[in-house]
Amino acid sequence: MQSKDRINDFVIKIATVNGTGSSSANTLLMKAIFRMGIPVIGKNYFPSNIQGLPTWYEIRVTEKGYLARSGSVGIMVAMNAQTYAEDLVEVSPNGLLIYDATWPRAELESRPDVTVLPIPLSTMCNEAFSGARTRILLKNIAYVGVIAALIDIDQDRVHQLLTETFADKPKLIDSNMQAFELGYDYTRSNFECPLKTRLVPMDAMADHIMIDGNTAAALGCVYAGATVGSWYPITPSTSLFDAFGGFCKRLRKDSDTGEHNYCIIQAEDELSAIGMALGAAWSGARAFTATSGPGISLMSEFLGLAYFTEIPLVLFDVQRAGPSTGMPTRTQQSDILAAAFASHGDTRHVLLFPSDPAECFEFAVTAFDLTERLQTPVIVLSDLDIGMNDWPCPSLSWDDNYQPDRGKVYSADDLSQMDTFARYLDVDGDGICYRTLPGEHPKGGYLIRGSGHNKFGGYTEKADEYQEVVDRLRRKFDTAAGLVPEPVIETAERADCAIVSLGSCDGAVRETRDRLAAEGILADYMRVRAFPFSQSVIDFLTRYERVFVVEQNRDAQFCSLLQTETGLSGDKLIPVLSYGGMPVACTDIIDPMLEKIAKGKAA
Repeated sequence: MQSKDRINDFVIKIATVNGTGSSSANTLLMKAIFRMGIPVIGKNYFPSNIQGLPTWYEIRVTEKGYLARSGSVGIMVAMNAQTYAEDLVEVSPNGLLIYDATWPRAELESRPDVTVLPIPLSTMCNEAFSGARTRILLKNIAYVGVIAALIDIDQDRVHQLLTETFADKPKLIDSNMQAFELGYDYTRSNFECPLKTRLVPMDAMADHIMIDGNTAAALGCVYAGATVGSWYPITPSTSLFDAFGGFCKRLRKDSDTGEHNYCIIQAEDELSAIGMALGAAWSGARAFTATSGPGISLMSEFLGLAYFTEIPLVLFDVQRAGPSTGMPTRTQQSDILAAAFASHGDTRHVLLFPSDPAECFEFAVTAFDLTERLQTPVIVLSDLDIGMNDWPCPSLSWDDNYQPDRGKVYSADDLSQMDTFARYLDVDGDGICYRTLPGEHPKGGYLIRGSGHNKFGGYTEKADEYQEVVDRLRRKFDTAAGLVPEPVIETAERADCAIVSLGSCDGAVRETRDRLAAEGILADYMRVRAFPFSQSVIDFLTRYERVFVVEQNRDAQFCSLLQTETGLSGDKLIPVLSYGGMPVACTDIIDPMLEKIAKGKAA
């Protein structure tokens, strides 16, 4: 079957039909491996319709802890006849294909370098269970049993997970375990188990959790003190508010009165959602909204208003493939420029780029502190891969001594000692003015206007007064460069080149560095975590003749932003792009890099 042992280093890909309940089974399989202490990550590739179209789930087992797609498939579970042909092609040489042999398919035997295991899953489930829907659902658990037997997953771990999952529906535990044992026992009885490709327990996942980025971000909002959220449903950000609502029901409840201390509003559209959040933020609440690329387009006018009137606002942009509606369930980093310069006129917005769910949690808190410190919108640019897939992360930690940074806010005592209050007067030279909260003191009142205003908050169309305000806003943006998270920089002695990336590219870049090193090519690495770029970003870029810029969009948006902000030439910054909608893999980076390195040497 397999030519050599592959211990804790392989990929399982499961092809099913959307809407058949396979997601729960696939997650069960992935978490069972995680419970064995083995580094594992799951990627869900699902269509944007409700049901009927093909869907795939890819589980990468990697003792080295790599978090990106590998670009290969060792075990294919082909449960969708519509995709048999492409699923067979995707299996690596000496790999394995499993399919439901209730309906034998001779064409699946066409590759002599692939071992095919025909297993009559539907027949077994039809004989054991009643009800068409039940049989479909439990067939998914049956193939989990097949895989468990082949790669040596302990049955007790699966039983524990099922017990936790169906704690409130104990009858389902028995039926699911029965389905699991059907697949497990059949496989053990008819095939040599375990395979040479198999699992061996490790301790690598101690003090780790499995969590998706949207859930982690929602928890970060709670910890940051957010009390108001307004949103309009859009893939892939909707689950962020689902999670936030769940956390608030548990954690935003007055222990004495039982009253809820939060407000979550599903608005009628994206414009209303951001408008409500702005109103709440101006009133003094920590407020936020969440969306994806199409929402950014619609919210741009309000983002310009928030920038010009200097209202704090946190916005989570969970990016997907564009333009227009694009591919709602595919991932990209396609909103970088749209978010950085959202709205007409001269606007610049603070951006944060988390690389995994742990940073989604951390940056949620950071975003609220920054938005109030700077009095400007802060946009957290996650993406579908981070937001909707489960990732292994170190256990989230929290400092109980944390105090929110509310920024420059005049109190009632401060205002009582003033003759007059000027909302847009820069008294410290950092571009950040003092604000007031409604109801604090009569002297703190002022008129919010999106039209031209001077430093006192009064209406103006005078060129010098208007210019003074927008120049100060640019000065505030420069101040932000010293407040945003610093980049992560990793260097090697006598590096041959440098790589720069952001967000979810991180895992693939780290794996690429290891593979390059194995070929004798050393690469320094910088992961940028925020915009505006700090001085350390500029210093890193200027040290190298060539810098490979890895990102997930067609037009090299991140590379363009680096060029615009630093003035570095396009000859120095070399884009390496992946934009087909799939999470970036090491092979998407290393192959074009090696090609460009070879061309450079030839020149």
